[in-house]
Amino acid sequence: MRILTVLTYYYPHWTGLTAYARLLAKGLARRGHQVTVLTSRYWSTLPREETHNGVRIVRLNPWFRLSRGLVMPSFPAAAYRLIKEHDVVQIHTPLLESWLVTALARRLGKKVVLTHHGDLVMPSGQFDQFVQWTVTSLMKQALRSSAWVTIHTKDYADNSPFLSPFKEKLVYVLPPVEIPQPIPGQVAAWRRELLVEDNKLVGFAGRFVEEKGFDFLLKSIPYVVERIPEVKFVYAGEVNVVYESFFEKCRHWVDRWSDHVIMLGLLTDVQKVANFYAMCDVLALPSRTDCFPMVQVEAMLCGTPAVATDIPGLRVPVRTTGMGLLVRPQDERALAEGLVEVLTNRERYVKSREEIRAIFDLEKTVDVYEGLFESLIY
Repeated sequence: MRILTVLTYYYPHWTGLTAYARLLAKGLARRGHQVTVLTSRYWSTLPREETHNGVRIVRLNPWFRLSRGLVMPSFPAAAYRLIKEHDVVQIHTPLLESWLVTALARRLGKKVVLTHHGDLVMPSGQFDQFVQWTVTSLMKQALRSSAWVTIHTKDYADNSPFLSPFKEKLVYVLPPVEIPQPIPGQVAAWRRELLVEDNKLVGFAGRFVEEKGFDFLLKSIPYVVERIPEVKFVYAGEVNVVYESFFEKCRHWVDRWSDHVIMLGLLTDVQKVANFYAMCDVLALPSRTDCFPMVQVEAMLCGTPAVATDIPGLRVPVRTTGMGLLVRPQDERALAEGLVEVLTNRERYVKSREEIRAIFDLEKTVDVYEGLFESLIY
């Protein structure tokens, strides 16, 4: 099959959405399919076209940024040409141009599979809310024109007003997750380097944006420290998010508890990411809203349980595996109680890598998509 994938950010960008798209494209290419990715050239140093893991990547120059999106004047012509050359199209949303892709595909007689990574939730500012309303309206048009809409879990879909009118199109597919085994010697050396050999470590990871709820985690620190004085909170991720300055609003908590907070920065080496998970005693996911953070499953595959807020989508891995605890959302005291419980009785919540892999199987995910694409072509 000739499969065209369209999304705003692709390799070497580092988000859960990008990782999902990259792993799926790589898996399909490995099976002999011709996969092309149409995306943005978000860094001027990136080549306009290259092949990575058997996947052809076509990048378009943006003229300017619109909140999280990038406006690319050459997109309509490039999309038309590539859609015409391929058998089927996949869109990863949120995507500003999703409506245009589906309109062009319909005109060219090609079917679209829309993979939805979560309803667009923007900060409360007037401009951001305008962007949210506009992009959501355009994505609804894309959903109406798509043959199938894939979503990570039924739990999230059942609680999404955005998806509810399209239930007959929904297909539930667990995300593709791939992470190497942690290397114990490197994990131990990293702990020594950070001077935390004798500490309990709470890890948190991802973009430092409002929806991830890291402010609640920072506010939970004194309650955890009261019970476990030797605890440290270790963050892996990017704080300088260009479209949102949420970290600045939280900086006073980071400064106040600086003796207990370690900032590692963005980790882009997958082995180091695996070692980070293994180094931590528990992973915290205090999100306000989150469709399905892949970091949760990655941590579980590395032997680290999670404490997550009990919200649609996010709660599925803990519910499915039993590898962690769920706590009330937007409640720092409840979060602290959950962290203390897992840190104190960690052995109760640890499952084997084999048990987790039996549920989150990369090849099963590729199987589902391969079947969906074939059903639209043959």
